[in-house]
Amino acid sequence: MNPRVAGIQMTSTSDVKENLEMAKKLIQQAVDLGAKLIVLPEMFALMGMGPMDKINLREELGHGLIQDFLQTEAKKHRIWLVGGTIPIAIAKDDSRARAACLVFDDQGECVARYDKVHLFDVHLRASQEDYSESKTIEAGDKVVVVQTPFGRLGLGVCYDIRFPELFRRMQAQDVEIIALPTAFTYTTGAAHWDVLIRARAIENLAYLVTSCQTGTHTNGRKTYGHTMIVNPWGTVDALLEEGAGVVVGDINLEYMRQLRQDFPVLLHRKL
Repeated sequence: MNPRVAGIQMTSTSDVKENLEMAKKLIQQAVDLGAKLIVLPEMFALMGMGPMDKINLREELGHGLIQDFLQTEAKKHRIWLVGGTIPIAIAKDDSRARAACLVFDDQGECVARYDKVHLFDVHLRASQEDYSESKTIEAGDKVVVVQTPFGRLGLGVCYDIRFPELFRRMQAQDVEIIALPTAFTYTTGAAHWDVLIRARAIENLAYLVTSCQTGTHTNGRKTYGHTMIVNPWGTVDALLEEGAGVVVGDINLEYMRQLRQDFPVLLHRKL
C-alpha cells in the first residue's frame, strides 16, 4: 500500500493556544484519513500582529511550547510531522530568529531542521503591501533532505519556491518528496502559486506536498490558501482552495521511479 501524506490548511491568528488547538484538530482529521506524513503551514502557531511578536515567542532548539506540541502529536499518532515554521532563537542576537521547519518522526524525535533560506523582502505596489522579513529573520544556508519511511524528503518554505536552484540542490541529494509550508500572499498567490508548484514538481520529477495559510488573519494580512499535493508529472492530486482543512494524497514511489526511467530528463542536464 502506498503511504498517505497530508497538507494542512489554516487561518492562524495571534493567539498561540488557539492556533495549536486548531492544528491539533486538523492533525486528527489527517490521521483519521490515513495520513502518515503530515505537513503544517508556515507560521502555523502564530500569525502575529507585528513582526516582533515572533521574536517574543522564540524558542531554544529542543525546548518550548510549540516544539513540545509537535513532539507530542507525532508520538501520540505515530506519524511523521513537518512543523511548518517556528521562530528558533539565535545565540547572541535578541532582535532576530531563524524561521525553522522541524521534522519529527513517529517516535517524537526531531530528526531534521531546515531554516528558511530565501527571505521575503518585497514591496507590492499594486496592493501597497510591504514585507521585510530579514528585519526579524536570519536566513538559513543549508539544503536539507532527510530519509523517511515514505521516501527522501526535501524541505522548503514559501518564498523558496521561486528559486529553482534550491530544488536542484535537493535533487543532488536524491529528493523524492518535497514539503513546502507557506503563507503566500493573496496577490502573489493568485498570480503565480499554481504554476510555481507544478513547475518544481515537473522539473524534479518529485512529489510536492504543500501546506498553506488561507483567508484574512487578525493582523489584516490576506493569504492565498490553495493547499495542494502535486505528483511528479505535475498533476494536482488534491487541492483545498479556501478555508481550514486537510488534503490527502498517496505517494507512489514506484510510479515516480518508473517515470524517471521512461522520461530521463534529470539525466539530460548539461549545465
